[in-house]
Order: sequence, then C-alpha cells, then structure tokens
Amino acid sequence: MRALNASPQRNKLAVMAGGLMAVILLNAFGQIKLNTWFGSFYDTLVKRSLSLLTGEVVSFLIIVGGLLCLVVAQTWLQETIKVRLREWITHDLMDQWLKPKRAYLLTQAGEDGANPDQYIQADARHLAEMSASLTIGLFHATLLLLSFVGVLWTLSNQVVFVYDGKSFTIPGYMVWCALAYALTGSWLTWLVGRPLIKLNAERYAREADLRYAIVRINETVETVTLQRSEADERRSANGSIGSVIDLSRELANGLSRLTWVTSGYGWLAIIVPILLATPGFFTGSLTIGGLMMVVGGFNQVQNSLRWYVDNFPGIADWRATLLRVSRFRNSLSQLDPDDGTAGGITVSPHPDGQLRFENLVIKRELSPISFAIPHIEIRQGERALIEGAADADKSLLLRAMAGLWTEGSGTILLPDPRDIMLAPARLHFRIGTLREAMTYPAGADDFDDTMICAALVRVGLMHLIGRLDARERWDRVLPTAEQHRFLLARLVLHRPHWVIFEDMAMSATEQDLNLLRSIFTRELAGSAVIGIGSCSALSGFFGRRLRFARSLEAVPAQPVDDAEAGLSRLPLEAAE
Repeated sequence: MRALNASPQRNKLAVMAGGLMAVILLNAFGQIKLNTWFGSFYDTLVKRSLSLLTGEVVSFLIIVGGLLCLVVAQTWLQETIKVRLREWITHDLMDQWLKPKRAYLLTQAGEDGANPDQYIQADARHLAEMSASLTIGLFHATLLLLSFVGVLWTLSNQVVFVYDGKSFTIPGYMVWCALAYALTGSWLTWLVGRPLIKLNAERYAREADLRYAIVRINETVETVTLQRSEADERRSANGSIGSVIDLSRELANGLSRLTWVTSGYGWLAIIVPILLATPGFFTGSLTIGGLMMVVGGFNQVQNSLRWYVDNFPGIADWRATLLRVSRFRNSLSQLDPDDGTAGGITVSPHPDGQLRFENLVIKRELSPISFAIPHIEIRQGERALIEGAADADKSLLLRAMAGLWTEGSGTILLPDPRDIMLAPARLHFRIGTLREAMTYPAGADDFDDTMICAALVRVGLMHLIGRLDARERWDRVLPTAEQHRFLLARLVLHRPHWVIFEDMAMSATEQDLNLLRSIFTRELAGSAVIGIGSCSALSGFFGRRLRFARSLEAVPAQPVDDAEAGLSRLPLEAAE
C-alpha cells in the first residue's frame, strides 16, 4: 500500500473506485426494485388483467433499462481499474528491478531472482486483473447481502408454520436458512479446494521455467543450428514440458473435484428456497407473488454469501500470484548494498577525475587476484592494457569497478560515470530503432541527425543512414563486422573521456583495428583507453601494460611513442 500511495496512479484509481462504488450502490437499489417487481408481476398474472400487465411490463423496461446502463458503467470502470492497476504494478516492479545494480544482483539471488520477465509481465497482469475482479466482486456481494438481508427478514414473517393446530413464525427464518446453506457450501468448498492454493503457486514457477527454456533456445538458435544440437535441446526441453503437464493434470483433477461442490450447490439453489418457503404458501400466508419475492431474496442473499464458494479457485490463484509478486519485490528491496561497514572493496569518485587502484585485492574461490603494484593511477589521455591470466579475472575486475563485486579489499577511485563508456566484447543493442541504438545509453533526442549520420559515415556504415527509424533486432540484423564498426560509431558520437574495452581486438579485422587507431588519433585523441584482456593485435597502441592475476606478476609500464605505434602515419583511407 505504501508503494501505491506514492504512485501518480493513486488519485486516478481513487476517483474511479469512488465512481464504481456509487454505481454498485445504485445497482443494488435497482436489484431490490426488480425483486419487488417480480412479486407484483406474478400477482398481476393471477388477476388476469391486461391493463395491469401492460403497466408491469413498462415498469420492467424502465427498471431493466436503468440496470443495463449501470452494468455497462460498472464493466467499463472495472476494466479501466484493471488497466490502471496493471500500469502501476508493472511500473513499480520495473522501477525496483532497474535501480542501479539490482538487475545484475538479482541474477545471483537464486530461485527468487529467476525469470523476472514472468513476474513483471505475466504475474503483474494477472495480479492486477484478479485483484480488481475479486475486490469489486466482494464489495458487490457484500452490498447485495446487506440490502437483501433486511428484505428477506421482513418477508420471513409471511412464512407461517402450522403445528398441532397452532400457527407461528420464526423471526428471520429464510435468512437463517440462506446463511446455513451458504456456510455449508463454503465449508465443503474449502475442504475440497484447499490443495489448489499450493498447486497454483507451483504452476507459475513451472510455467516460468518452461518459458525460460524456450527463450534460451531461441536466443542461441544460431549456435544450436551450427552444432546440429536441435535434438539435444528438444530432449532438454522435455523435462520442463513434462513438469508443467504433470502439474496441470493435478490441477485439472483438483478443479474437477471442486466442481462437484460448486455446480451441485448451484443446481440445488434452484429448488431449495421454494421448498423452504412452501409452508407459508400452503397455509395461504404467502401469495404466488410473495413466494417469488421470497425465492428472489433468498437467492440474492445466498448468492452473496456463496461468493466465497464460487471464487475459491480464483482466490487461491490470486493469493499464489500475490505471494510470487511480493516475494519478487521484497527480494529486490533487499539487494541494495550495505552501508560499507562490513568491509570489502570500496568504490568512490576520484577527486581529480582520474582512475586509481589502491591496494586492490579481489577474493575468488581459488585464490585472490591483484596488481603487483599497490598504487596505480591512470590519467586522462593515457592508454593502459590490463592483462589477466583468465577470463574470470577480467570479469571480476569489471564487476569490482562497477561496484557489483565487493569481496576483497582495497579502493577503486573512478572518474565521473558520465565520462566513462564501456565497449564490451559483445555489443548490447536495446530493443528499438537504429537511432536509439546509436544514442544508447543516452536518449534518442540528445543528438541531432547530422551528428548521427556523420558518425556512421566516419566508420563506413553510410548505408544504414536511411534506416535510422527502422525498428529491428539489430543484434541479429547487423553482421558481426558491422557491429564492430557500429561500436566505433557510438564512440565517435558520444566522445567519452574514458573508454574501457573488453577484449577489444577479439574477432576484429585488420581494417577495423586501423579504423580504431585512426579514431583515437583524431576524434578521441584526448580520451583515456583502458583495455582489459589480451590484445596482441594492437601492439604499440597502449602506453602501459599492467598485469592483474594470481601470480602477482606485473609488467612495468612501457611508454610507446605514437609514431612508433604507427598512429601518426595512419593514412586517412584506412578510416574510411
């Protein structure tokens, strides 16, 4: 509730909820009028009067016309509330998930962090729709119950019993009968349907696993095809499919057992109120119209009371979904890093905007890794290559710099994050247009078309200029060679002061490497470059080499003259 109170959707939801309550109140009043009309209508039929019957029909059309308008308004308000609730829940979960570092930390959180897409898309929708339906249904049923209990209590005085020559009435007789009938059905429903709560909770977890298995195959379809491992992937998916089917079969059996109670209870409700009110009709204290009013009032009361009976499967489903979403949100709120009192690696801003490692030691499973030199500072404009003994070491260093890995000791002082741009080995494309992919992580409106087109021309991707507003899966549309150049176009466009490359020469062609040298000689001549990983293809590009590994071996800084590296002699044609 605290999250909802802080949401901009709160006022809109409150207004719509107030309007809906007013509509339901009017609906309940109309239902009472309709029930009274039934008694009058049946009494009119007994009188066999055409003029009176015509008047009753006109009254019926007026009452039903009003009820129809109210039902339409209630449906619109109910469905709109569902949309608003889903909007709030989805945005709230996305805000919690995409807070700095949380999305990554969630992947390390075990089962609660698995399949966030399932929680944010499917579970949020389901929770919003069921919360609105069940809450509105409960309010409607409660209002009808309160309205018709009084009507039925009054009508119960007309049910006169005769015993041993004496007549008497039971105060609220039909009310107590309706209450007993509904409670019996509710108890049977709870007894038979209780296992459905656990089954529904398990169903969503298994459905999420199946969905993940399918998504994983689709994301790696190229590798699967090249290795001709479709049959193996199919066998692997069989486990997830079988798990879902087995649980679905258990749910089907449970729902079938529950149907014995709910459907049987509903069919009996047709005749039970008539039988209960028969003594009054036989003694003459109840007319046929009065009998119909008693039956109508009984059905309204017991229908309101049996709301729990009819909605038990839905309540079980709603509760399971609520627990899943709540557990997911609580897991996210517990991912925030501590206040630093527990020790570990400290990441702070550098006072002069440089990059500095102070006594950095990263703990890992086998043995700690560190630099041989305790104090290392890389200044803007320098080019340093950090070589690791293994990919795991490189990955841990990047995570430590991002504040995602704190196990160890020492301090990392970083420049302003807005001045740093990571160039990963595998380029990340956001879902959207090519323009948005170019300006990422900034907004699409932060750069004009002239700047974007100039950057594409600079790296030889001028054929993409006409597709800036095309929406594609660019990680699949662009071949690997063009993705390398696209990364360089991003750098030319953003002009970062610090660039961190991850395996920068991996799978790059000689032409791409020459283009990279040219860009860092001209457009990004003043930018610092940090290369992490092996980079033998760019021999002479870096002025310093640093060893970061378990051996504590360091390679002394090796200044390299630009002319010696071939940067100043690079012809312009190599960049085109």
